[in-house]
Amino acid sequence: MIGYRWYHIVLSIFVTTLIVSNIIAVKIVTIFGLILPAAVILFPVAYIIGDVLTEVYGYGRARQAIWIAFGCNLLAVAAIWIAGLLPPASSWTVGALNGPEEAAQAFQAILGFTPRLLLASFIAYLVGEFVNAFILAKMKILTQGRYLWTRTIGSTLIGQGIDSLLFISIAFYGVLPSSILVSAILAQWLVKSAYEVLATPLTYLVVNNLKRAESIDTFDTNTDFSPLHVG
Repeated sequence: MIGYRWYHIVLSIFVTTLIVSNIIAVKIVTIFGLILPAAVILFPVAYIIGDVLTEVYGYGRARQAIWIAFGCNLLAVAAIWIAGLLPPASSWTVGALNGPEEAAQAFQAILGFTPRLLLASFIAYLVGEFVNAFILAKMKILTQGRYLWTRTIGSTLIGQGIDSLLFISIAFYGVLPSSILVSAILAQWLVKSAYEVLATPLTYLVVNNLKRAESIDTFDTNTDFSPLHVG
């Protein structure tokens, strides 16, 4: 990776986007009449950056970034979980909360994770991101590097669709009625995909500048596409 001046910066933004998205996802918001997790304002950026990584550096570097981001997110989750287990100080208070017990409950309510939601989040992220990177890399070969918008939008439509389907189904199957599950999946998919479409001019700008700055434009003609090959 000698000479890749910007890869680590793009990777850092990718990792930060994922971790922050998982933290703010606990808040449920209403946007244009749709009930969505607050992470919808940021999580689609992870797919946009994933597109940039694959388009500029190739599937191998994108795969590396996906696993690094997964490990960093796992570390953040573990740290938050351990912090929640530690006994609160008797002098700890937060705002109008009455004493350390209420503060600890508030901490757990906001930052705590349930095993089912974590499983849903991790599986959806890994499958969605790898599908997104694979499709973009293959489409780049098919289009001979032309029509970037078809690759970024096409790969995101499928990747985000799988991500939304897996996360909502695993997290809420048996908890929400089937009709609401389907509506939630479609709402997340449409909003995230629309995000990608609107960001297409910015994606073009970033990709073209990175290719010039790094003097690289990777085609994955002989790439091992196994998600487990991280070397």
